[in-house]
Amino acid sequence: MSSEPAPAIAVATNPGGRGSVSSKLDPARLARVKAAYTTRRVDLSRARTLIGGEIAPSSGDLLLARVTRIRQHTRIELANGRRARLHTGDEILVCYGNRYAPDQFESQVPSHLGPCHLVAAGGVASLMNSRHKRMKGATEILPLGLLGDSKGHRLNLRQARIGKPAALANRPVTLAVVGTSMNAGKTTSAAHLIKGLEHYGMRVGAAKITGTGSGGDVWFMFDSGADPVVDFTDAGHVSTYMASPAELEDILETLTGYLAAQEVDAIVLEIADGLMQRETAAMLQSKQFQRLVDKVIFAAGDAMGAAAGARWIRQCGLQVAALSGAITASPLAAREAELATGIQVLDIGQLSDPSTAGSLVAAESAPLLAAL
Repeated sequence: MSSEPAPAIAVATNPGGRGSVSSKLDPARLARVKAAYTTRRVDLSRARTLIGGEIAPSSGDLLLARVTRIRQHTRIELANGRRARLHTGDEILVCYGNRYAPDQFESQVPSHLGPCHLVAAGGVASLMNSRHKRMKGATEILPLGLLGDSKGHRLNLRQARIGKPAALANRPVTLAVVGTSMNAGKTTSAAHLIKGLEHYGMRVGAAKITGTGSGGDVWFMFDSGADPVVDFTDAGHVSTYMASPAELEDILETLTGYLAAQEVDAIVLEIADGLMQRETAAMLQSKQFQRLVDKVIFAAGDAMGAAAGARWIRQCGLQVAALSGAITASPLAAREAELATGIQVLDIGQLSDPSTAGSLVAAESAPLLAAL
């Protein structure tokens, strides 16, 4: 007696979206894939189906993909921070997301499940729009399907976000590190400030509020003494490019509220990219940011950038406590910036010094120098 074999693929009743098709996902297969940093908060034991078909992915959707051509990114950052080597044919688990990186790629979530790119080592799938001339083309990947639960509903990073804690009567002193651009020295400045505050005797929490999902900056701040350290992926966002002002404020409130609830003495925030980037500008102009941030450390590469950026930040009603970053590599450039702004320039040695770091958080700190 013969029987008809069960179909390998069953048409879903639309849980994954109109036109979606779902198939069973073997847990053993999922256990073998290289799961990226961006997926680390998601409970993968819930993944039971693979969703494909004529559907449009959304930012934060988890994607199983195959590497088809190695280009710029030759490694993928795993949840534990290890950078695993990529090979053509590897199956990887990443999240769809947008990217804004003037020194690397600009990309957006595609409107289909067709071939796309790995645009960040932390595990961001997107369709490249442009790249810096120093960059190779983006590593190419073939989507195999979105991860779904047992009912065929998509798994998305937003489902795994930390909850927003209740407002506290007293919040820790909060410093934000912002900069003129990518590679202005923001993360390095933030990390050494954390070390200085730790040496000063404070328990420090840290957060990266905007950017593209990757663990490098998080590990750097953790290794420098901050604990806990969180980033926007903990608030359910693979990246913050093209996030709305309301979403940016929600990330800020969620992460600072979480850190405050851990009873830290001070919070150090990093804001990605430069002041001209849309989301960075929106964040600094936000009333919530101005309410929650006590002082700003501004990382710049030259005196002109330092002067223009400090003026813009002050116009937002924020206090620029110090300049730092790439400009500290040149004593002449640092002197020019101090003369142009009236703001002290602090190198990493000074930021790591407990007396200097302590003066930046002291309630009795001197008021702003004369406005530009």
